[in-house]
Amino acid sequence: MPADTPLSDRLDDDDYPAYTMGRAAEMLGTTPGFLRAIGEARLITPLRSEGGHRRYSRYQLRIAARARELVDRGTPIEAACRIVILEDQLEEAQRINAEYRRAADEASRGADAGSG
Repeated sequence: MPADTPLSDRLDDDDYPAYTMGRAAEMLGTTPGFLRAIGEARLITPLRSEGGHRRYSRYQLRIAARARELVDRGTPIEAACRIVILEDQLEEAQRINAEYRRAADEASRGADAGSG
C-alpha cells in the first residue's frame, strides 16, 4: 500500500505491516525469539522497515497466534508451523470449491430455465 494512502485505510488493511516485533510479541504473549523461529520456519515473512526492522500485519499475527496455541499444547514449533500452513491451504481449497459449486449451481439453474 503506498505511503500516501490515508491512515484510516492502512489501519483497516489486514496486510498492512503495522506492528514492530516487540509490539507483536507483546500482543501474542510470547517472545521475539518465537517470532524469529516461525519466520525461519517460513510460516510468516514479516516485511522490513527502511531501517531493516521486522514489521507484522494483523493477518500475520493471527497466524502466529495459531502456531503459539499449538506450541503451548506441546507441538514442536516446526510441526506447529506445518500444521498452520496445511490448515490455511485447506481453508483456501474449501473456499475455491464453494465458489465452483456456486458457479455450477447457477449454470445449472440457467440451463434449466432455458429448457423449459
